[in-house]
Amino acid sequence: MDRQSHFAGDEWDKNILDAMEKADIILLLISVDFNNSKYIWEKELKFALDKHEKGLVRVIPILLRNCEWRDMPYSKLQAIPAGNKPVKSFSDQDEAYTSIAKSIRDVVNFMTN
Repeated sequence: MDRQSHFAGDEWDKNILDAMEKADIILLLISVDFNNSKYIWEKELKFALDKHEKGLVRVIPILLRNCEWRDMPYSKLQAIPAGNKPVKSFSDQDEAYTSIAKSIRDVVNFMTN
């Protein structure tokens, strides 16, 4: 795996797209801010869903905060944590993050076996 440092003055757009090009798994961190980001919709999400549909990556939506997501293009994908309950709504957010980590580990194990 390449380790690349990022410094002030680097082209962040290029760095993001390069990282997504190399990825096997792309996590979507779902919140109102995610849904309202023009950059995410025009660049990242289009790229991620296209690669997912071609079977080149696994895209996993992670529900962080309450927002409208069920009519979004990524809503066809199984979201985590289990039960489609956003992390912010857990009384113990560590429980949510543990569930997310387990789900991602399960996907990695599936992909590598």
